[in-house]
Amino acid sequence: MATPSDTVLVYGLTRCDTCVKARKWLDAQGIAHTFIDYRDHPVDADTLRAWAGKVGGWEKLVNRASTTWRGLSDADKATADEAGWIALIAAHPTLVRRPVLVTPDGQVSVGFKDAAWAARFAGG
Repeated sequence: MATPSDTVLVYGLTRCDTCVKARKWLDAQGIAHTFIDYRDHPVDADTLRAWAGKVGGWEKLVNRASTTWRGLSDADKATADEAGWIALIAAHPTLVRRPVLVTPDGQVSVGFKDAAWAARFAGG
């Protein structure tokens, strides 16, 4: 999905309560953004690798507290390499912690806390 390089991108799930709160927060702050539902528009492997690298690894990118994670087999939960993580996320996109926020400067973060986002957008 092509978007201008000066656009804030929010990846998540349309019906996710946290994603809805995050989008409302951005709207209230007057921050233009593009929302991408990654169930409808799967994220490619290169993007997943980049996100994992920028947020501190696959363990930070994947929500291990999720219902989806708890429903995985022990073998799937034992994923230890990049190819395994990418395959797991491709099969279960809801494993990605959400929302994923990508700002025009290339910073990536996961999750939503209004204070953290306020600090991130301060001065920008």
